[in-house]
Amino acid sequence: MIEQLRLILDSSGFAELQAGQALMIAIGCLLLYLAMVRKFEPLLLLPIGFGVILANIPVADLMEPGGLLYFLYQGVKLGIYPPLIFLGVGAMTDFGPLIANPKTFLLGAAAQLGIFTTLLGALLLGFSGQEASSIGIIGGADGPTAIFLTSKLAPHLLGPIAVAAYSYMALVPIIQPPIMRALTSPAERRIVMEQLRPVSHRERVLFPIIVTIACGLIIPQALALVGMLMFGNLLRESGVVERLARTAQNELMNIITIFLALTVGATTKAATFLTWQTIGIIVLGLIAFGFGTAGGVLLGKVMCKLSGGKVNPLIGSAGVSAVPMAARVSQVVGQRENPGNFLLMHAMGPNVAGVIGSAVAAGVLLSLFG
Repeated sequence: MIEQLRLILDSSGFAELQAGQALMIAIGCLLLYLAMVRKFEPLLLLPIGFGVILANIPVADLMEPGGLLYFLYQGVKLGIYPPLIFLGVGAMTDFGPLIANPKTFLLGAAAQLGIFTTLLGALLLGFSGQEASSIGIIGGADGPTAIFLTSKLAPHLLGPIAVAAYSYMALVPIIQPPIMRALTSPAERRIVMEQLRPVSHRERVLFPIIVTIACGLIIPQALALVGMLMFGNLLRESGVVERLARTAQNELMNIITIFLALTVGATTKAATFLTWQTIGIIVLGLIAFGFGTAGGVLLGKVMCKLSGGKVNPLIGSAGVSAVPMAARVSQVVGQRENPGNFLLMHAMGPNVAGVIGSAVAAGVLLSLFG
């Protein structure tokens, strides 16, 4: 009996458990705590955290060839899941604020500042062009885009980059407000913007078609992401395929989110994740995100001056593309200064523009370093 118990123990995970794996399991539990107790983007952090735990339990080898998560991971590796996520985002998102105020495209573009400044910084630190591009894209605060680009350019960095990108998306309500308050005055934060004009059905239908054609011809490398985003929105706005629009918004989006987040978490094996390089990537990602937020707010201040005080600079922070979290942060920060201020719909313009901008930035980087 004792010998049998010893054999069972020797074949268990306890016999193979190493300190690094134990630490990663603890990190996975921390992500679960943030998701379930602190309510930080539970749809993302809960499956990611559980994936971290699964990947670091010895002997199970769920990410090895033939394992359950190995097969699910192929959708990440082959770049299939991110465009499908964009399809769902497009089906759920109202592009009306961007169409009503197309100047907010500029705020979405300005918020990509973090991507390119961090790209240069990573190059100076010795990362290759492919690696630096994958690190820089974290600044867009767009997890699917970061995964899509990294799977093409630097798949060996997918674990830390994906975890950093999704973590910063989840922490938007914590990271952004101090930057926004530091760069704006109380008077600027109190600015009440004029109500947006109504957007016609024809405009809503033509917009995704025109953007798809224009983007596809100018930057075809971004078409997988932008095209699916616009297709999802066309399903929503066409008014003739409600069943497909509901499927894209709900069942398809939920299934892909589970597969994507769970397998992203499962890429964080202790042996490859607990390195100084990973720490550097996470720090650079935070810098990228901070610069992206600052870029949008600073251009918002310029637009405020040029418009004679009609643009609240806070909406520029929403250009980092974390939809709709960043737009809600603009609303919350604005209402703290002026309880009667409602910036959410105004912030959705740069927020949607940021999604398009990060996808276009990924296409540019693919064309340069792919």
